Amino acid sequence: MAQFSYKIKTRSGTLQTGTREAASSSILSEQLRLEGNVIIELSEIRKAAEKSPINAPWYSLSWLKPVRSLDIELGLRELAYMLKSGVPIVAALQTVEEQAESPRAALVWARVRERISQGLSVSDAMAAEKGIFAEEQIQLTIAGERTGELEQVFTRAANQLEAKRKLRMAVLNALVYPVLALILAVGVAVYLVASVIPKMAEFLKQGNVELPAITQFLVDVSNWLHLNSMPICLIIGGAILVWIVVRMNPIGRELEDTLLVRLPIAGKVLRLSATTSFARTMALLIESGVPLVDSLHVAANMLNNRRLRARVVAAREGVIKGESLAEALHPAKEFMPMLSRMTAVAETTGDLSETFKEVAEFHDTLLGIVVRRLSVIMEPVMIIITGLIVGFVYLAFFMALFTMGTMS
Repeated sequence: MAQFSYKIKTRSGTLQTGTREAASSSILSEQLRLEGNVIIELSEIRKAAEKSPINAPWYSLSWLKPVRSLDIELGLRELAYMLKSGVPIVAALQTVEEQAESPRAALVWARVRERISQGLSVSDAMAAEKGIFAEEQIQLTIAGERTGELEQVFTRAANQLEAKRKLRMAVLNALVYPVLALILAVGVAVYLVASVIPKMAEFLKQGNVELPAITQFLVDVSNWLHLNSMPICLIIGGAILVWIVVRMNPIGRELEDTLLVRLPIAGKVLRLSATTSFARTMALLIESGVPLVDSLHVAANMLNNRRLRARVVAAREGVIKGESLAEALHPAKEFMPMLSRMTAVAETTGDLSETFKEVAEFHDTLLGIVVRRLSVIMEPVMIIITGLIVGFVYLAFFMALFTMGTMS
């Protein structure tokens, strides 16, 4: 017996999708017509195709590739396109599975498809994949099932993931080059101070040659590092251990997150990013028909910073007690001021979703400007710092070489 997915119009005129087993498509087609249905779509659900990544051998390195946010983004977008074209959800999921870039991602979509075939709703099938689909995506899917607009909510969810990915990449791109340049400069300096210059100094001392002051300074630093290497390692290890313990403690983690928000430059980037993420999530959920209290719950859980999350949780409790959303958000000073002010205007006009979209777009643009400006400032600063470190070490190095040359 083969399994088929179908989309039909019933006698009452309602659209219905589902799956059913039959010996052939013609037999099932006849059965559905005898029941008084008009067949819109009928297709066989094939077992995992040979080209599916799931069929990769167990020893394949592709199994090591984790399920990425990009895998979910692409899968949701593919689902939206196919559902919009009238492809039944089960058949659409099989296509997504076959086109997945890794076996693990394909396995996720295969399990979702199997659960739906067994009668679970799409949202329940996705929720069963712990740690894969965000609560935001589950709530959107529930809203889409209620309204019959799954393709629209899948598109919105994919757009949200894309916006977050671009934001994350913009911040990383601004920081990666300066940090790598600094690490490389420190590495070169440490190698010269710890290895090259001490050997050269030993050679010079054998010839009773007085070291240049700058070279002697680096030799003294090198000797001090060698003598105190164990205490230094213990101090660094202890500091890392304390930091890990603090992060494992909820109070310590919240204290750390509070300090991060208040940092001069990084704090502003964090606040802009959190305001953008919060506003975009709220706009998406409200537009999809998720109730305000539920939207606040999901938006709070989407925030990584515990201080900001606590502020949204407090705002949700305020709304439950009868406060307006603007009043509930007003004490949350960690968010950008425009958030609560625009929310007050939106509650007057009755267009919360559109206002949250505008707030998200404004702060996203502002964040891009801040990140680009930060990148423009940091790159030359890091180059100067790197040049000073390497230049100082090389000066000591070549002055020692010059001394050796005069000795010979």
